[in-house]
Amino acid sequence: MRRNRPDRKLSLSTFRDLPISEPLQAQLASAGFTTPTPVQVAAIPQALEGKDVLATAATGTGKTLAFVIPMVQRLVAENPKGVAALVLVPTRELAMQVAEQFDKFRGKKLKAAALVVGGLSEKPQLMAIRRGAQVIVATPGRLEDYIGRRLVDLRQVRMLVLDEADRMLDMGFIPAIRRIVGELPRDRQTMCFSATLEPSVARLVQDCMRNPVRVALGSTLKPAANVLMQAFEVPLTDKRGALHKILSAESGRCIIFARTKRGTERLAKSLVSDGFRAAMIHGDRSQSQRTAALTGFQQGKFQILVATDVASRGIHVQDIAHVINYDLPQIAEDFVHRVGRTARAGSSGLASTLYASHEGRELKMLESALGIRMERKRLDGSLQTPGVARRRAAAEAQASAPSRIGRLPGEFFQGQGQSA
Repeated sequence: MRRNRPDRKLSLSTFRDLPISEPLQAQLASAGFTTPTPVQVAAIPQALEGKDVLATAATGTGKTLAFVIPMVQRLVAENPKGVAALVLVPTRELAMQVAEQFDKFRGKKLKAAALVVGGLSEKPQLMAIRRGAQVIVATPGRLEDYIGRRLVDLRQVRMLVLDEADRMLDMGFIPAIRRIVGELPRDRQTMCFSATLEPSVARLVQDCMRNPVRVALGSTLKPAANVLMQAFEVPLTDKRGALHKILSAESGRCIIFARTKRGTERLAKSLVSDGFRAAMIHGDRSQSQRTAALTGFQQGKFQILVATDVASRGIHVQDIAHVINYDLPQIAEDFVHRVGRTARAGSSGLASTLYASHEGRELKMLESALGIRMERKRLDGSLQTPGVARRRAAAEAQASAPSRIGRLPGEFFQGQGQSA
């Protein structure tokens, strides 16, 4: 596979430097976006030229906006009738948030994106398609079902985006993705965004893309440098008590990751009974339950969200102060995506991991695989956090210092002056 390289002469210090329409410029400015992230600097100009783009970058670096801006610009210019752009994502939550991001910037000329996902009623999904939605944001399984039932026509698709490609492959979507791609015109633009470039992703890229521009930024198998990581060795019988001490010392929003659905249920119910404002997300929850939990967490109704790894890449919420690994993840990559829920868009964050003595070797293997070292802490009746607080303050000061690229706006923006 030949690899184009991004043009080194391109200069993109602000979004005003992009050759995009004034209405889109105004929408970006209104939303508070001024300085693009590195992945946006590298990918957007290439995508605007119609090139295929293969981008790997750590989570929380602004990949969604990197394809939404070129997509909106092209669709507004061409004003197609019917489905002209398709975004494939691994989970319902991510599909909903991508659709929300597109709708924020589509302006008045484009229709709202059509969601095609499982767990929600078919009727509004099909109505959006029949009313002429130019963009479909879909999970592969549900979209393939619609294709098989001849409920959607993809013969005019001009842009394909594979978002979180590695996660889709992890979830077994390769056959479905290949069949869906087989329904699309060969003469199309394809953009692939992934946290990692595993061999299976590389093979899919080779089959689906035409001489893509390769964008690779930073280590994708390591947590962001501005995440403070600490590990607490606690007796297995006192794990919940240790968690309570950590939560009692934290005033910000927290996500707690448990390994199993049943464990998530038990932990969330225990926290609620102890007076914490907690909600939960896992694979057996209905879509309405998952949406209510995530919306409540976003809006501040819940301070704590307890989740399984199925949710680690589908949660894009601003200002998550603390990620807590109540259970160790099954694979090292899941740790990166858990921790990636905090310290997004250049801010600082805290990640705590609880482990029992018999899990010490497993923790060391995790650190070795990722090339990291968590500071070991002890809980002895009171949470020992002064050092953590000082280091967090130092990290925040460093993050706010001027740099070549400025403050990173990230993926999902809410309110003037905030990063997304």
